[in-house]
Amino acid sequence: MTASNEPSSRLRALPSVTAILNTTIAAELVQRFGRMASTEAVRETIDQAREAMKAGAAAPDAEGLARQASVRLDERDRSGLRPLFNLTGTVLHTNLGRAVLAESAIEAATSAMRDAVALEFDLATGKRGERDDHVRTLLCELTGAQDATIVNNNAAAVLLCLNTLAQDRETIVSRGELIEIGGAFRMPDIMARAGTKMVEVGTTNRTHAKDYRAALGAQTAVILKVHTSNYRILGFTAEVGADELASIATEARVPLLNDLGSGTLIDLSRFGMQKEPTVGDAVAQGAGLITFSGDKLLGGPQAGFIVGDSELIAQVNRNPMKRALRVDKIRLAAIEATLKLYRDPDRLVDHLPTLRALARSRNEIGIQANRLRPLVAKSLGPSFTVETCECESQIGSGALPLDTLASAGLMIRAENGGGALDRLATALRGLRRPVIGRIADGGLTLDLRCLADEQEFVTVVSELNADALAG
Repeated sequence: MTASNEPSSRLRALPSVTAILNTTIAAELVQRFGRMASTEAVRETIDQAREAMKAGAAAPDAEGLARQASVRLDERDRSGLRPLFNLTGTVLHTNLGRAVLAESAIEAATSAMRDAVALEFDLATGKRGERDDHVRTLLCELTGAQDATIVNNNAAAVLLCLNTLAQDRETIVSRGELIEIGGAFRMPDIMARAGTKMVEVGTTNRTHAKDYRAALGAQTAVILKVHTSNYRILGFTAEVGADELASIATEARVPLLNDLGSGTLIDLSRFGMQKEPTVGDAVAQGAGLITFSGDKLLGGPQAGFIVGDSELIAQVNRNPMKRALRVDKIRLAAIEATLKLYRDPDRLVDHLPTLRALARSRNEIGIQANRLRPLVAKSLGPSFTVETCECESQIGSGALPLDTLASAGLMIRAENGGGALDRLATALRGLRRPVIGRIADGGLTLDLRCLADEQEFVTVVSELNADALAG
């Protein structure tokens, strides 16, 4: 046999597509993924093996190729939304889905997915109902508002309110409150899309009551107050409180729209956090409408709540845009279940994962770090050192931007430097349940504030390949 014929002769040793599909492993793949997808995966696997053999690799057998096809199909089928460990130190991490839902909310959403529900059907009268009714009474009870409605997020809530009340008219807002939230999403852009003319008053750091009064005119439709949730100006500053703004708005016979951003239904200072105005406080201060989020400090699914004056809420609900921004039965069920938990504020920490994570003490987390340190060190091998550390957690998603929480975690450093930490971070992201930390100050920090399933974390980390991490 000549040298030129040798490669083609070796390639003939590759099993055929039919031979691979006849294996027990492939038969299971067909049951799981279907014949078409399984056959395509087998063909791709053969092509890959052929290229490897041209480079000198040995010919794999049919069972081996079937296993490779299985891995290929599993990877393809794996959801990008799979659960992960948020060890970034940011509790409400926008990129990681913000709030983790309470078990009661999960059960309610699952039930709504499984069966038909009375979403817009009044069981008492047998006539058409309103989907907002499922949460309206709860929202009014918890906030003291006259009425309430709901849309799919807080930006939508602000957009809808401004479009309803101030389209083709003016909205007065302080320059210091023209915020930009995540993804370069700016309040002036929302106002422009709502069709209102923005009238800026004051300066970046100081705005006074006289500035609002001077801007009032025949075209004024709304005074807007925006919670500067993702930044804070310190030093020589002044702002007009919501209660004084409500008085100015009442005198001018225009509504005050108070956008609280994250919003909270309870006083967070009882859990060691900075005191923030609650939604109930904003209602009592006299705003016509208040908007706030469901998936941040409230600890529920993504939603935008609008509470306040019943006549203004009725106008908002008549806006044709409301239908485009409404929530579905699954999210509505989860929201209702979450709000019900607030009827028992003394046991919220026991039932609401977000609040439970925020309320954990540094001492409790430090004890957990001490337990985990030797287990993680064993999984990483001698190429890394693992030490317990003190760190500061952030609440996240624009909530209390300067308020950090004393926490603890694991600081991982590479013995040989180089790209070892980057390889480790990549490997942690590639685990069947990814582990997400943060690299800073020459180490990889795993803040344990949000770690609830400790045993699963240990199991997942033990699947790391220490030899591969060593480079």
